[in-house]
Amino acid sequence: MRVYLSRPDITEKEINAVTEVLRSPNLSLGPRLDEFEQAFCEYIGRKHAIAVNSGTSGLFLCLKALGIGPGDEVITTPFTFIATVNCIMMTGAKPVFVDINERTLNIDPDKIESAITENTKAIMPVEVFGNPADFDRIEVVAKKHNILFIEDCCEALGSALNGKKAGTFGQMSVFAFYPNKQMTTGEGGMILTDDKHLAELCASYRNQGRGSHSGWLGHERLGYNFRLSDINCALGIVQLSRIEEFKAKRQQVAGWYQQMLADISDLTILQTEDGCDMSWFVFVIRLPKKFTREHRDNVLGQLRERGIQASNYFPPVHLQPFIAEQFGFEKGDFPITESVSSRTIALPFYNNLPRDQVDLVCRQLKEIISKITP
Repeated sequence: MRVYLSRPDITEKEINAVTEVLRSPNLSLGPRLDEFEQAFCEYIGRKHAIAVNSGTSGLFLCLKALGIGPGDEVITTPFTFIATVNCIMMTGAKPVFVDINERTLNIDPDKIESAITENTKAIMPVEVFGNPADFDRIEVVAKKHNILFIEDCCEALGSALNGKKAGTFGQMSVFAFYPNKQMTTGEGGMILTDDKHLAELCASYRNQGRGSHSGWLGHERLGYNFRLSDINCALGIVQLSRIEEFKAKRQQVAGWYQQMLADISDLTILQTEDGCDMSWFVFVIRLPKKFTREHRDNVLGQLRERGIQASNYFPPVHLQPFIAEQFGFEKGDFPITESVSSRTIALPFYNNLPRDQVDLVCRQLKEIISKITP
């Protein structure tokens, strides 16, 4: 490949932090875990942080700690990574989808109330691609109907809406640290909450159900091994200390794309809304509406043939075969999500993507699109 879709931003400082842990006797449940969690509390501005082995695990533990299970419904978006919905299904609850706003790509606040039933226990919206737009309005709806609000901010570390940071909406929130995220721990996630009881439950669940004073072989409840090692935490501590640097780099790359692609007719490029401080996760464009899914796939194939990694982002979750089969979803159920999804292309995007490679991607994309006749 000439241009990679994503690459982590690792320096000698991160490498030294990891090797320092490897030279210590504390590879897991050691001092780096507490240090990483405290650093997150300070950065986000919440009282409690619980590090786990993935964002998926974090979302599942939030739902479990809040008592969500069989018979409950959780409202979410069909335009997201599948982990959002998997976590709901893992509890035995039912995912209830609400279509997105075509402008922001987030769940549409105006459509949420019509999806609320007597079984609705929670709403779990996603800051898609790092965009926090409308999360204040979603919070108002949740409070009005007295339903729980779990913030899936796995794509939004560093984002804020009107000065309110992603990760501070709702009762609980979860970040993720896969290598394509704004910062990485290799694999990992972080639960945030201001509720001490919920924090203690999640800390117990992640560690085989152990209580804070029950000892290594004392188990107070059914639990899991969702721990994050000190090796990962050491990497995370350094990465978090660089988050503003990462944001600036990603905003610069996004700006290059916005500038270089501005002359393609009818191409949709996500723009930040008023009040949004967006920490870019990926850079996704939408082909004009006259383009079909087949046209989009043709563009993707030609980009890859030219050594440029690109991907569709995201396929509609409700049309994933096992979800459609279990809940009876069909094409046409969420038309905005389906229309947007059929035309999306995630272009190469990471902190240190050089400007000349952005230029190469844009030139190749323009040439490919100009030769396709819908």
